[in-house]
Amino acid sequence: MTSSDPQPIEQIGAGKRIGILTSGGDAQGMNAAVRAVVRTAVTLGAQVYAIYEGYQGMVDGGDGIRELSWEDVGSILHRGGTMIGTFRSKDFRERTGRKRAAANLLAHGIDRLVVIGGDGSLSGLDQFCAEWSELLAELVAEGEVTQATADAHPALMFAGLVGSIDNDLVGTDMTIGADTALHRIVDAIDALASTAASHQRSFVVEVMGRHCGYLGLMSAIAGGCDYVLIPEQPPADGWEQRMCTALKRGRQGGRRDSMVVVAEGACDQQGRPISADHVRQVIEDNLHEDARVTILGHVQRGGSPSAYDRWASTWLGYEAAVEVLTATPGTTGPVLGFRGNRVTRVPLVEAVAKTRQVPELIRTGDYEGAMDLRGGSFKEAARILAELVEPSRIDAREQSKRIGIIHAGGLAPGMNAAARAAVRLGISRGHTMLGIRNGFPGLRDGEVVELAWSDVESWLPEGGAELGVRRTVPSVDELYRISRSLEDHRVDALLMIGGWSGYEASEMLHRERDRFPTFGLPIVCVPASLDNNLPGSELAIGADTALNVITEAVDRIKTSGSAAKRAFVVETMGRYCGYLSLMGAMSTGAERVYLHEEGISLSALAADVDWLRQSFAAGRKLFLAIRNENANPLYTTDFLARLLEQESKGTFDVRQNILGHIQQGGAPTPFDRLLAVRLVSRALDIIGTELDAGTSNSYYLGLVQSKVSAQPLEAMMAEMDLHFHRPKDQWWLALRPVLNAVADAQL
Repeated sequence: MTSSDPQPIEQIGAGKRIGILTSGGDAQGMNAAVRAVVRTAVTLGAQVYAIYEGYQGMVDGGDGIRELSWEDVGSILHRGGTMIGTFRSKDFRERTGRKRAAANLLAHGIDRLVVIGGDGSLSGLDQFCAEWSELLAELVAEGEVTQATADAHPALMFAGLVGSIDNDLVGTDMTIGADTALHRIVDAIDALASTAASHQRSFVVEVMGRHCGYLGLMSAIAGGCDYVLIPEQPPADGWEQRMCTALKRGRQGGRRDSMVVVAEGACDQQGRPISADHVRQVIEDNLHEDARVTILGHVQRGGSPSAYDRWASTWLGYEAAVEVLTATPGTTGPVLGFRGNRVTRVPLVEAVAKTRQVPELIRTGDYEGAMDLRGGSFKEAARILAELVEPSRIDAREQSKRIGIIHAGGLAPGMNAAARAAVRLGISRGHTMLGIRNGFPGLRDGEVVELAWSDVESWLPEGGAELGVRRTVPSVDELYRISRSLEDHRVDALLMIGGWSGYEASEMLHRERDRFPTFGLPIVCVPASLDNNLPGSELAIGADTALNVITEAVDRIKTSGSAAKRAFVVETMGRYCGYLSLMGAMSTGAERVYLHEEGISLSALAADVDWLRQSFAAGRKLFLAIRNENANPLYTTDFLARLLEQESKGTFDVRQNILGHIQQGGAPTPFDRLLAVRLVSRALDIIGTELDAGTSNSYYLGLVQSKVSAQPLEAMMAEMDLHFHRPKDQWWLALRPVLNAVADAQL
């Protein structure tokens, strides 16, 4: 399949009409979902009607329900909020309001709905669907609608999408808006840390989360905070002293600032609210230092959505449109969400009931039950943070096992976050942590230093790699010197955080252990590569940061062409893996993407040029194509731009942009920081088990279906396409039909 040969899609939407609305609190990414629903439905031959101002527009009717065309959603992907408005409708809570809503839907021939909102909005949807037949019977009896109309629309079919920055729906990993909100919080924490350090000051940051501590917990880990208070884990009596002890420990470990995160719904175990101001007062009274409160408030809801909230919401919108168009009367509509980078369908009633069960469990003191409903990754994050803020020790134990940390491969944002977590968690678990500088050449040359708790204090938000990184894979002649270096520095285990070169080098050492007994030590590989081309992991540390850099850069590039008729060809990194290109196309609204996995043919390019001429003649003002750097050795980015320029015949101009190494720079995103901490924690678990057992098995780790998995290092090569250095199975290629559905306008 080439970029101009999308999969043929059956016209399953012919004669059908969809209504779409956003309700409750706004969340970044809602516009991406609306865009995807509209464009997918149009692609499938259906008509889509926007219901403005949530359920209130449905109740009021008139201009509150209007048809949307392909072009109507053409410039909304990057915008925060919701273009069709949202409202907490009191009228819809009454039966009379719902009956008016049903009449207004029937007036437009709508019996299929996509609703984007929180649990309250979805509960209202469930009630509306359950009453549908009764409401129709009443409307017929009152002469509001004809029996023929009622017979033509016997049931209301729906799909629900959860728009909630709190990430509070039980049964899904992420809700629309949560990732962007986390970006806002972590950006604020990073900014506050610099001013706090200047004055040796404490800050108390209040974040949203009335019944869910996701934002508080994850921002505390990603921001390197000293303490967190969340609803699901109310602190026991004496928490004030424990918090102050943790803050003192941070100062002893080299911090010049202290940072405490408080979720707005935090309470103690007696149900008494814990306010940010109370925490500030506790710090001032006990530590006798200046403290400040920052309440982030609605800034967490605002601004342009992150790359994740664009591509994930686009995928959800696509699936929601297909869901309602293929539904038959009598079927129960689901809530669509994500579990492990896959769209999952959760029964609406079950999802809402379990979500509402969490605050009740907290109220009755069943904190373990509340944590269980939040899921395994939430509980894992809570355990890791507890260890980071209240470690068993902050100094290496004498005669402890010595674990070396090494980077290899290309630079990936988040390497510093991973190394910092490795040092602190390793020390807490009783190990001596060693930093190996400049990759395997540095190991060969004996560039090995012991790392203390305070040495890595500032590493978490920093881009780059403080230990240095090299792509060099050792030659056979260098193995003896590496073996001697491991022996001289008494290295008991290796933690390799890096890309494909690091994996190759680690596998080589593991394979040569018979010839070099020193190599008979546990080696664990943690994926860090913005190319996202490593075995055993759906996502590598650094890929999310690179994708956000691409998204922000292309947003600016597109703005530069807004005053002219212009086509852009943008080149991304990725080597022979098209992850950044395809996901970048999803998150920026590109019309074409060129991948090495699919190849580029002359016939495909000719078809693209013909399509583009017709499209600009029909009124298009902007075109965007994204090309993977190694998509084709001859059809380069420069060639594509020149081809389009030549064939435009002056009707539009063309610009090319090679993003280059900016994709490797900048502070790592919250996701990459969290992934780094989670993977490293698991790697240290494995190393600790091997050392305790006196065994030397080696592994490569990864995130698969939202869980951290480990595979034996000797199985790694079988999973890879060794010629192109990418996994044989790449999950993200399944998104190609989604991009086709939302990118190819019907001419």
